Order: sequence, then C-alpha cells, then structure tokens
Amino acid sequence: MTRHRVWDPLVRLFHWSLVALFIANAVFTDPESDLHRVLGYAVAALLALRLIWGFIGPATARFSHFLPTAAGVTRQLCDIATGRKRAHLGHTPLGALMIFNLLATLAGIAVTGYMMGTLVFFGIEWVEEAHEAFVTWAEISVVIHIAAVIWESYRTGVNLPRAMVTGVKHVPDGLQIET
Repeated sequence: MTRHRVWDPLVRLFHWSLVALFIANAVFTDPESDLHRVLGYAVAALLALRLIWGFIGPATARFSHFLPTAAGVTRQLCDIATGRKRAHLGHTPLGALMIFNLLATLAGIAVTGYMMGTLVFFGIEWVEEAHEAFVTWAEISVVIHIAAVIWESYRTGVNLPRAMVTGVKHVPDGLQIET
C-alpha cells in the first residue's frame, strides 16, 4: 500500500459539516422554523467558503484539478465495464460530476430558500416548488453518491470514506494511479 495525502483539513471539514447540516435540515427541523433557516444560511456560507477554496486552496481542492472531461468520464465508464482498476488522487471524473452537481443543487436550495423568505417571493408557488425539487434532487444525488463511493471503494480497494476522514488515500500496490 502506498499513502497519498489528498484532502486538506478544510475540504474534509466542509464535507462533514455539510453532511451534518443537510441531514439536520432535511430530517430533524421543521421547514417553517427559524432553525431550518439558520441551518440553510450555514449551508450557504459553507458553499461560499468552498467556492473560494476551490480557486485558492491546495491543488486537490481546486476545481481546476478535477474538472471532468468527456474523455475522462468515458475512460472511467470503460474501466468499470471492463473491470480495469485505477486509483485517482482526488475525485474520479464521475465523482467530479457529482461534486459539481451537488454544489449547484445546494446553491439552488439556498437561493430558493432565501427567496421564500423575502417579501417579493414569499408565498410564490414556483419558488417553493423549485426549492422542494432541488431538495429532492439533492437527496437522490446523495444516495447515488454514497452508493458510488461504496462501489468504487470495493471495486478499486481504496477506502474512500476513510480518505475523506483522514485526508490520506491508501492505494493498493500495483494499482495504476491517475492524478
């Protein structure tokens, strides 16, 4: 096994804080409560911090480091279909697509949530429907994300959840590494 430092503390703190806030807001708070609104603002603040960090943070935190390409996505899908295993130092191309999907979806939730609290958009049906649609899409995306992380960990032998906790990927010897 080789060890590779991949996720800096801010990326890991962002990830797990977002997990906690999303679960708290989706499962444990009343959507009409002040706590729901405050947690929503906390999610928005985390998103803003992550966007900034995506441009100025260390290499693996930068969006430019994991911009997905059609060729990269195709290569990963072919790898999955043929059983070829590669470790990615950072997000895989499909993982990157999911990250951008989740960031955009959470931004949509935050914007529509904010809009619902303003005088201009309060009680406007399409805003509430959009907010609910974004939340539903986020929940579906999270389930897909978790399933994909478990699958890819099993498939490649790289424990991805542990890497998001410790910041270190342990790559089995002989596994081709993509940067």
